[in-house]
Amino acid sequence: MDRNQFTGLILMFALLAVYFTWFAPDPAPAEELTTQEEPVEETMTEAAPTDTTTVLPSVPDSVQASLINQQYGAFAFAAGQEEATKTIENDEIIVTFTSSGGRIKEVVLKNHKDYMGNPLVLMDGSKSKADMIVDHNGKTINLSELTFVPTIKNFGDTTQISYVLTNGSFSLIQKYLLPPTGFQLAYSIESKNLNTVLNASDVKYNWNHAINRAEENLEDGRYNSNIRYLLADGDYDELAERSSEFEDETLGSQVKWVSFKQKFFTAAIIANSAFKSGYVSQTVDFGDTTSVKNLSMQMLIPYSDFANNFKARYFFGPNNYRVLKKVAPDFEENLDMGWGPLPLVNKYLIIPIFHFLERFFSNYGIIILLVVIVIRIILAPLTWKSHMSMAKMRAMKPELDEIKAKHDGDMQKAQQEQMKLYQQVGINPVSGCIPMLLQMPILFSLFFFFPNAVELRQQAFLWAHDLSTYDSVLNLPFEIPFYGDHVSLFTLLMTLSTILYTWSNSQITTVQGPMKTLQYMMPIMFLFVLNSYASGLTFYYFVSNMVTFGQTVLFRKIIDEDKIHRLLQENKKKNANKKKSKFATRLEEAMKASQEAQKNKKKKK
Repeated sequence: MDRNQFTGLILMFALLAVYFTWFAPDPAPAEELTTQEEPVEETMTEAAPTDTTTVLPSVPDSVQASLINQQYGAFAFAAGQEEATKTIENDEIIVTFTSSGGRIKEVVLKNHKDYMGNPLVLMDGSKSKADMIVDHNGKTINLSELTFVPTIKNFGDTTQISYVLTNGSFSLIQKYLLPPTGFQLAYSIESKNLNTVLNASDVKYNWNHAINRAEENLEDGRYNSNIRYLLADGDYDELAERSSEFEDETLGSQVKWVSFKQKFFTAAIIANSAFKSGYVSQTVDFGDTTSVKNLSMQMLIPYSDFANNFKARYFFGPNNYRVLKKVAPDFEENLDMGWGPLPLVNKYLIIPIFHFLERFFSNYGIIILLVVIVIRIILAPLTWKSHMSMAKMRAMKPELDEIKAKHDGDMQKAQQEQMKLYQQVGINPVSGCIPMLLQMPILFSLFFFFPNAVELRQQAFLWAHDLSTYDSVLNLPFEIPFYGDHVSLFTLLMTLSTILYTWSNSQITTVQGPMKTLQYMMPIMFLFVLNSYASGLTFYYFVSNMVTFGQTVLFRKIIDEDKIHRLLQENKKKNANKKKSKFATRLEEAMKASQEAQKNKKKKK
């Protein structure tokens, strides 16, 4: 104990001594003491605990009114009142509004559930809030702190809910119009004499939105959620989707729409004209496992639009291509369909086939199987051409083996003679690869379509409980790097069928050496890559492998390789003295240049 503490302690005891000497209360009379002592036991048993809460003096109503007037000015009449909610709905969504600000508080999608089987809350009032901030005599007034009076009207099957803020001299009315079906909610602001209470400053529209967790795979949900937007000049952009870091962007030009996109659902606002400018940001709170990402937008509404008649639309719905493309220009960008030419393949081939089959079949496993068959039929001419090219190469295998034996060790001469033989018999050595390359865009398009197709969400097939996520048949007690902590059976079947097809194909091809071994590496790689992908995708690849295997067997029975060999020999005789084609000449020159470069490299060593 230091000197200051000791001095303070002495002074405290001195003050207590003075108090009890001069100011202590007189002792109670004997009778009163006796009366208090008798019921002690009963009092200890039945008395309620003593409330030690400090009671603060209440602020007079006049003082409260003065404080509210100072803070809200002409809007003070609508401040400090209790919140009340109203709910309207159509076939698709349930929308709950609050009188605090006359804003949307909660949105529930009626025909969708979260991964726990609960109603899917797309906008949660405890995590999402949209504020509108105005300038009143140099003070910022948040309209969410003011109470609006609701009225509900029905125009046929369409429901309109209006929230009115008025004191007689001015008025502000927010109107929401919900049609009998669909995922859009029309929104407008009407006003009267606002210029008497507001400065002519742009109005701030702030929407902070934490995405509720709707899918079991939280990490996958975070990788597929972000903010997307379209500027009025048609420039579409988005924040980094797979980033878990803080991301933001200042939108300097006019903004047409901004969306909070998650893997299968989107919440968005679309201005009829445009927001003046804006700022968007996103981040991840890893400590909150009930939320996917925290998204935020701060948009500026031109004062002239706000004071006259601002109009916009809200969208709360699934990322279904047929739904999104009807909302606004480029709004279908909220559905991931790939990059480059892949979205075109999905839009004009895969999705039309898929939706056509939906009209006749309700089981999505059957639909995927039929998609495989339809696409294989479309690709059949290319597949046939590829098989014919390989059959020609197989027919010439004896001659090619002779050339290799003749020029053993001299690869340059062997390749030159092989090219001469190809020209004479009429074989283009790369013609078999071109049909395969033309099929690649379709395979890659499906790689994006199936994992993001909301139609497959929570649709079961065979052992897969949900075709939009992986089909785990075995949970591992530990996590394997790059593979995961589970075994997906469709991925395993896809890998085995690919290996089987590769082995079968290698028995009849001319591929030799290291390439024959390397062709088995791709299936093994996909085993790791696709183990956590949508089971709808791996099921498609598995079925596609089996159909391709059947096609190969069929084509081998149809193609007469002996006949092909005779035709090639006839071509050889006809073209014995024929000049080389431009392609053959360029290819031969390229081979010579490559071989010369290798020789020079060896000499330098």
